[in-house]
Amino acid sequence: MGAGTVARSGRRVAIVGRLGVHPLVRLSLPGRRLIAFLALIGEPISRGRASAGLWPDQPEEIGRANLRRALWQLPRGWVDIIGDELRLEAETDVAAARTLARHALEDGSLTLSEIELLSTDILPGWQEEWLFAAQDAFRLLRVQALEAACRTMANNGQYAQATQAGLAALAAEPLRESAAEALIDAHLAQRNRYEAAQCFRSLAQRLRDELGVAPDPELTARLVSLGLGN
Repeated sequence: MGAGTVARSGRRVAIVGRLGVHPLVRLSLPGRRLIAFLALIGEPISRGRASAGLWPDQPEEIGRANLRRALWQLPRGWVDIIGDELRLEAETDVAAARTLARHALEDGSLTLSEIELLSTDILPGWQEEWLFAAQDAFRLLRVQALEAACRTMANNGQYAQATQAGLAALAAEPLRESAAEALIDAHLAQRNRYEAAQCFRSLAQRLRDELGVAPDPELTARLVSLGLGN
């Protein structure tokens, strides 16, 4: 089945934040892991790669047996089996989130709902070996995108969206000085000096407590020149 069939099915899988499926269906634990794994991969995958990824500590024959059991427990239509390959028959929010992030990195703006999507990690709290690297990569991508969007939208006069994007970036990485600087600049563009000063002081406190360092000297000097750095 092609991409048009997937869209017409109306099936959606969310893995940015908690796992969610639409329409709502009952999934076993192995089924949940398989659906999440396929959503993360985002392309057809061989049975061998799927079983090795999901059960890396198990012998191959046990991993394949676990995979067969997980497939058997899934409601019909969610995974298409073509020869040795498996393909998730659903749209995913992680694909949309990555597209939004690339758009923001290319000097694009974000709506408030798009900022909300980029404000959450992939399956936070899940302790899966196959997930860790993807979680780290997505977190970095979304923080970079939110920071870039904050700067772009502040320059374009979209101050409400800019500050929300900056706050989301800083919430994800509280020690990221470039994100704090972007948010400070967005506040200053609106002449909200109190918020800018509060952001700087909070950053300075976190850097001192966590790393034992002061903020970047250039940022400090700029805030001091405005009477806000003390």
